[in-house]
Amino acid sequence: MISQPYRPVTYMIGSNPSGNMMPMGTMQPAGTMTPVSAMPPQVTSGSPMTPSGTVVPTTAPVFEQSYIENIFRLNLGKVGTFYYTYENNKEWNAKIYKGVLEAAGRDHIIISDPATGQRTVLLMIYFDYATFDEPLAYQYPGVIGNPLTRNCR
Repeated sequence: MISQPYRPVTYMIGSNPSGNMMPMGTMQPAGTMTPVSAMPPQVTSGSPMTPSGTVVPTTAPVFEQSYIENIFRLNLGKVGTFYYTYENNKEWNAKIYKGVLEAAGRDHIIISDPATGQRTVLLMIYFDYATFDEPLAYQYPGVIGNPLTRNCR
């Protein structure tokens, strides 16, 4: 008996050489089909489609979600006091930073000292809370603009 080398066969769903469509689930060996040229439509995530494949355009409201980095981004340029705790640090367990909020990312903020201009990158993993001496811009999901504020003094 002569052993044959292993030759993988690729099967693709499509039409047969005569151009007639094959029943769904029928497969033909690669090389015996005609290529399918229709591309599905580009659909943004979450957009509904009709059974015929037409994308139904929707106008979703655009707003920032209520994550701390988004709240900080809405308040760039404001002076704040930022409280941090560094666990298992014998030199300084807790530190307080005061400065102008210049940038906010998912895992960090950048503040600057108005007197010296020195910038500091602070990691959010150690962040406890922040205080500001002026009103904050705050927009949370489902509300357009700032909600009414209450005097909590």
